[in-house]
Amino acid sequence: MRRYIRALALCTVFAVFSGLYVYSKLFYADVSVGGNGPKRVFIPPRVPGAGRGAAEKTGPQSPHCFTWYNICLRVSIVSLRYIMRQRGQVEAGGAPSRPEPPMHLAVVACGERLEETLTMIKSAVLFSLRHLYLHIFAEDQLHASFMEALESWPGFIRSRFNYTVYSISFPSENAAEWKKLFKPCASQRLFLPLILKDVDSIVYVDSDILFLQPVDRLWAFLSQFNSSQLAAMAPEHEEPRIAWYNRFARHPFYGRTGINSGVMLMNMTRMRSTFFKNDMTSVGLRWEELLMPLLQKYKLNITWGDQDLLNIIFHHNPESLLEFPCQWNYRPDHCIYGSNCASAEEDGVYILHGNRGVYHDHKQPAFRAVYEAIRQVGVPLCVRFSKTSVHYSIFNPCKFNIHHRSPLIFFCTFLCAQPGYGLNLEGFIFCSDQKK
Repeated sequence: MRRYIRALALCTVFAVFSGLYVYSKLFYADVSVGGNGPKRVFIPPRVPGAGRGAAEKTGPQSPHCFTWYNICLRVSIVSLRYIMRQRGQVEAGGAPSRPEPPMHLAVVACGERLEETLTMIKSAVLFSLRHLYLHIFAEDQLHASFMEALESWPGFIRSRFNYTVYSISFPSENAAEWKKLFKPCASQRLFLPLILKDVDSIVYVDSDILFLQPVDRLWAFLSQFNSSQLAAMAPEHEEPRIAWYNRFARHPFYGRTGINSGVMLMNMTRMRSTFFKNDMTSVGLRWEELLMPLLQKYKLNITWGDQDLLNIIFHHNPESLLEFPCQWNYRPDHCIYGSNCASAEEDGVYILHGNRGVYHDHKQPAFRAVYEAIRQVGVPLCVRFSKTSVHYSIFNPCKFNIHHRSPLIFFCTFLCAQPGYGLNLEGFIFCSDQKK
C-alpha cells in the first residue's frame, strides 16, 4: 500500500503539468491574417472594467514565456518516470545497508513569503530521490506557521525530509545594515557557512524557486567541482546586449554578464578554509574576514545587495566558481526580450525562478500557472482506486472561468501507476467551457 501511495504523489505532479497546456490556451488565439493562413498571436488577459491602456499597465508580456510550458511538461514526465524507476529499484532491492547522507537545502523567508516558501519546499520534496534536510531561516513570527504546515503533510511525504527552523541571524556588528541590504533578510545566505558549521555542502535557493527536476541532479554538480571550485551558480544573463551588470554595474562582477545567486550550490567546508583574493588587502582573507570590509567599501555602489557582493568575490576568484546552465535558474529575463536560454530550449527548464513577483501578478501567466499548479498539489479533485492502479488528478482546467469567443474542449488527464510499469496515460475526461 505504501508503494501505491508514493506512486499517487508522484503522478499528481504529472497531472499538474498536463493542466499547463490548458492554461496556456487561455492566452492564445488563431486568427487569419491577409489570406496567408492562420497566424498565432498573443492576446493578453483583459481586466474587467478596465479601459484602453490597461494592458500596458501589466508590464511586458512575451510569447516566448508561453512556449516553454510544453518543455516543462516534457521534462517533468521524463523526470517522474526516472524517479519512479529509481524508487522502484530501491524498494525491489530492499533497504540499503548504509543509507546515503541527506542533501541539504536552505531557504530564507521574511515578510509575506510563507506560502511561497512552502510551495518551493513542496516542489523539492516531490522532485527528489534522496532524503532532504531543510534549513529554513525565517523571522520568529513565522516559525510556528512553518512547523504547523510541514507537520500537517501526509506521513509518506513527511518521512522524506527533516527540517530545522532558525531565527534570522547576522553578526552583531552592523546587523541592522545586513538585514536591510537589498531585500529583508536576503543577505542571510552569505552567513550560512558560518552558521551551519557542521554541514559540508548545501543548496541555497530563494523562496521564489520551483524545482522541476530532482534535487539530486543539482546536487550532482558537487562531484564535478575541481580542486579549487567551492560554489556553483548560473549566469545572470546569456545575452550581453540586454545584460545588466556589463551595462550598469559600478563594481567588479564575474565573467561577461555576472552571476545570479537565486540558486547557489556551496561546498561550505571549502568556503570556510579558503583564503579569498580581494582588492582591499594584498593577502587573502577568510570568508568571515571578507564580508564586512567588502560591504563597507562597496555599499554605495551596489544595487542588488548580497548578489553584488558575491559577484565581486568571484570576480577576484573566478577559479573558485563552477557555472551551471541557465536551465537551472530560468527567470523571466530569459524570455521577456526573446528566448535567450539555449539549454532550456534544448532540454527544458529544470528550475524555475519567479523573480519580479511574477507568481503573484499577471505579467507572466506561464510562470504563475506553474506556481499555482504546484501550490495546489495535495488538494485532490478526482480520486479512484482499483486493485491494480491508482487514478488521480489534482488539476481540473474546467474549474477556471473561461472567456473565449468560441467553445473550447479541455481535458483532465488521469494517470495510471501500475507496479513495475511506471507511468501510463489511462485516458481523458472531456469537458467544454460554459461561455457566460
